[in-house]
Amino acid sequence: MTVSAKEQQQAAQLVRMRRIATGLLVSMAVVFVAARLLQPRFPWLAYVAAFAEAAMVGALADWFAVTALFRAPMGLPIPHTAIIPRNKDRIGGSVANFLEHNFLTPEVIASELDAIDFAGVAAHWLAAPANSRAVSVQIVRLVPALLRMIEDDDVGRFLQSRAAGMLAGIRFGPFAADVVSILIAEQHHQQLFDHLIGLAATALDQNRPLIRQKIHERSPRWIPKSIDERFFNNFVDELDAFLEEMRQPESAGRVRFRQAIDDLIEKLRSSPAFEAKIASFIARSVQHPLFRSYGEEVWRDIKLRLLTDVRAEDSQALARIDQGLQALGHALDADAAVRIKLNAWLSGFATEVLVARRTLIADLVRRVIQTWDAETVSRKFELYLGRDLQYIRINGTIVGGLVGLVLYVVSLAL
Repeated sequence: MTVSAKEQQQAAQLVRMRRIATGLLVSMAVVFVAARLLQPRFPWLAYVAAFAEAAMVGALADWFAVTALFRAPMGLPIPHTAIIPRNKDRIGGSVANFLEHNFLTPEVIASELDAIDFAGVAAHWLAAPANSRAVSVQIVRLVPALLRMIEDDDVGRFLQSRAAGMLAGIRFGPFAADVVSILIAEQHHQQLFDHLIGLAATALDQNRPLIRQKIHERSPRWIPKSIDERFFNNFVDELDAFLEEMRQPESAGRVRFRQAIDDLIEKLRSSPAFEAKIASFIARSVQHPLFRSYGEEVWRDIKLRLLTDVRAEDSQALARIDQGLQALGHALDADAAVRIKLNAWLSGFATEVLVARRTLIADLVRRVIQTWDAETVSRKFELYLGRDLQYIRINGTIVGGLVGLVLYVVSLAL
């Protein structure tokens, strides 16, 4: 396994503290020997020897205890030593269980997340032009790849199926009836009627030679041409008069036209047969190959325009996305109420996700520790705890020496 810079620093600190503790033990041994050798000449060194002797005992005892956590002292198979390597899996399970029930709880996670202003941080970050530009560039760069993943045929089939599905449940009759009713309320039917009369009058005027020719062709040969001409003139004049009469506001033709529209509205609203005909016509139109071909053509045009734009230096899509992100950042920054709601939603969502998966997270910790070999587990624990444990050795040396000195004084007093 790779060793991080943090672990290297911890290893250096552990070595330094271990040297201090061991040096203190060696110093006590030297002091003890020197005090015993010089004690006949200097009786008061008996106190120093008692202190150093007890200090060595305390130092050795604590060295044994600390070492027994991580390995067998001096490699000897002494019972109840190398505690961490021998209980690796149990320790991993305990750590995972402790993490699951003491850290990954709704109360702990919610309290930690509630203190974070997610929306505010995002707003300040997006409001900076450099940041919004960077995000926009990344979004635009994804567009070509996304478009290449989509086949034109798939788009055509999707549009056709979606259109058929959406239109299948729509009643077009009442909708069309409402549209026609609105047009009538705005008097657009009168304009339509006048337009139709105008078209008829124009067609009659433009086709006078053709009408005259048809009359002459269908007239018996024995009838004089003058009579045919008179019949043509009378026929055309009557048509002109009829069309002119139809133009009048209260003409019978105009009234019948309005009645026909009213009948159409009624059929659109209430006739199942009429509704079925409309639905059948729309369904056939949507399922027609031309509809699918048109959808594919529209998609290809959109795709070509998008690809051309995102590859341009002055991409409009990039500019619009950039502007939108900056506007979103400024809007969030200015609206505290929205930030509060957004933070509450994000905090609640993250809490639910983490709590729902806390067993999985704990299992991950357990499995990772179980995959480590015993030496790795022991080394990692020693790196994280060994420096502080060396203080136990140092304190044991000093406290042991003081206790030994006290006991020696008490023994003399007795």
